[in-house]
Amino acid sequence: MTQKRIAIFGSTGSIGRQALDVIAANPTLFSAEILTAQSNDELLIKQALDFQPNAVVIGDERKYINVKESLAHTNTKVFAGEDALEQVAAMDSYDMMLAAIVGYAGLRPTLKAIEAGKPVALANKETLVVAGDIIMRMAMEKRIPIIPVDSEHSAIFQCLVGEGKNRIEKIVLTASGGPFLGKKPNFLVNVKKDHALQHPNWSMGAKITIDSATLMNKGLEMIEAKWLFNLSHDQVQVLVHPQSIIHSMVQFEDGSIKAQMGLPDMKLPIQYAMAFPQRIQNDFPRYDFRKPNTLTFEEPDIKTFRNLALAMEALKQGGNMPCILNAANEIAVYAFLRNRIGFLDMTELVERTMARISFLPNPTLEEYFETDGEARNFAASLIHM
Repeated sequence: MTQKRIAIFGSTGSIGRQALDVIAANPTLFSAEILTAQSNDELLIKQALDFQPNAVVIGDERKYINVKESLAHTNTKVFAGEDALEQVAAMDSYDMMLAAIVGYAGLRPTLKAIEAGKPVALANKETLVVAGDIIMRMAMEKRIPIIPVDSEHSAIFQCLVGEGKNRIEKIVLTASGGPFLGKKPNFLVNVKKDHALQHPNWSMGAKITIDSATLMNKGLEMIEAKWLFNLSHDQVQVLVHPQSIIHSMVQFEDGSIKAQMGLPDMKLPIQYAMAFPQRIQNDFPRYDFRKPNTLTFEEPDIKTFRNLALAMEALKQGGNMPCILNAANEIAVYAFLRNRIGFLDMTELVERTMARISFLPNPTLEEYFETDGEARNFAASLIHM
C-alpha cells in the first residue's frame, strides 16, 4: 500500500484528532496533506507543526494572522475563510478527503472534493441528510467511493463487502440509547447540558453527543443510510443496544443476518475508511467473548424521544424535509448548549420548523441552500419567543 495523502476537514474536532492519531501510528501508510479548523487556531498550529501538512485553513479569518505567523518558518501554506475551504478541497495534492466538519458547514467542501474526483471518508452525516440525492449521484458520475466513518454505517459497509449482487431486505442501525435511556418526559424536562453531554459509551464532540441524547443522531443516521446504501425508508430499522458491541446489522433476502462487532472506538472505523480496501494491524483493545457480557436489544421509545419520530417522518417524506429537520436541529442544539432553551424544547423547535417551511419534493442544490437558510432563520426566531 503506497502512502495515502489525507485531507482532514475538521482536524481539531473529535474525529479529526483521532484520525491524526491513526496517521501518527502509520506514518508509512498515511500523511496529513491538508488540515482545516473553524476557530481552534492554537490546536491547528500544533497539529501543523507536528504533521507538516502542505496546507492549512482556519475558517475564522480573525485568527489568520496568528496561524500565518506561527507557521511562517515552515513550508505549510496558510489560508482563511469559508471560500478557502472549498478552494483547498478542489486542490489536486491529496488522495482522500476525511470529511469531519460538524453539521451543514461540511456540505460545500465535500461537494468540491467529489467534483475534483477525490474519494471521501465521510464522518459528516449532515452532508447526506441535507442533499443525499445530489451527493450520491455526483459520486456515481465521478466513479468515486463515499466510505462511511460513522461506526454504524461503517458496520453496514463492512457487512456488504462481497455482497454486491445480493438484495438487502433491511438494515438495523443500533443505538446505545444515550445517557437518558428509559427516562420519561417528567425527568427530561429538567435535564441540563452537563448531564446531556455525558454519553455512556462514546467520546464525541458536543453537537453529536446532544444529538445522541435526544436520539436525533439515530434519525439523521437513518436518512444517511438510505442514501449510502440505496434503500427505501422502510428498509431502515433502529434498535437500542446499550452495550454498543454490535455496531449495526444487515439482513439479506434469504433471512441471514450479518453483524459487525467490536468495542466502541471511533479509531477503528476511521482507520478502516482511510485504508480501504485493506485492513491494517493496530493495538486497539479487543472484545473478549470469554468474559460474560449480555448483549440486549429493545425498541426505541419514540413517544418520549420524539426527535427520532420526526426524523423518521422526514425520511419518509423525502424532498427537502430532511434538510429542514437538520437546519432546525442545529439551531436547537446550539441554543440548548448555551442554556437558551430546555432539553424538550429542542424537539418542539424542530417540529414547528418542519410544519412551517415549504416542502419541495425534488429540490435543486440551490433550493437546498435556500431551504437551509429559511429553516435556520425561522428556528432562531422561535428562541426569542
